[in-house]
Amino acid sequence: MSRHVRRAGLVRRLRELDGAAGRTTYADGAAIVEHAGERWTVRPPFGLAHARVYEKVEPGPLFEALDEDHLVAALLVRLGGYAVGVLEGERLVASKVGTRFVKGKHKKGGSSSNRFRRRRDEQARALIGAATETAVGVLEPWRDRVEWVALGGDRAGVRQVLADPRLAWIEAKALPRFFTVPDPRQRDLERLPYDLYAAEVTTAES
Repeated sequence: MSRHVRRAGLVRRLRELDGAAGRTTYADGAAIVEHAGERWTVRPPFGLAHARVYEKVEPGPLFEALDEDHLVAALLVRLGGYAVGVLEGERLVASKVGTRFVKGKHKKGGSSSNRFRRRRDEQARALIGAATETAVGVLEPWRDRVEWVALGGDRAGVRQVLADPRLAWIEAKALPRFFTVPDPRQRDLERLPYDLYAAEVTTAES
């Protein structure tokens, strides 16, 4: 079973086991902790360079990786709204959000349905355009300092924004995890660090 666990809770749990009988293997960007018949594979969100095997529970190098703060840009886009920001550790240092009305689905057919579809497409293009310009305006000053980029919201919307050549640099810095955000707002940027610094944890019997 795999899940994402926030770093404070994960550190608290593993600190209780520090030095206990077991085995800890650091390899391929993950820490594998084996103790009392259970195996935890912990993969920090920003990587783990340490490589070594310990014949006990040794979470120290993992704690160091989890404790590191990073400069992360965030781009959250859905039809209806967008949020763009820059996070220095858990602190939001730059941000801008916006909303655009985009009509929902149309149940009737015929010419009215075609008019509705054209209108909806126009509204969607306007939102993507606004999100793109906002992303360029907010992120460009930080471009050389940003280590990673967190993407979220709707994948199709994000892809359309990233199609702009001015944002081509983002792809190489995008985190593998895509963040689910139903309605991007300022509050989502402020809450993002809780998920951003969560580690992927897989548990199994050893």
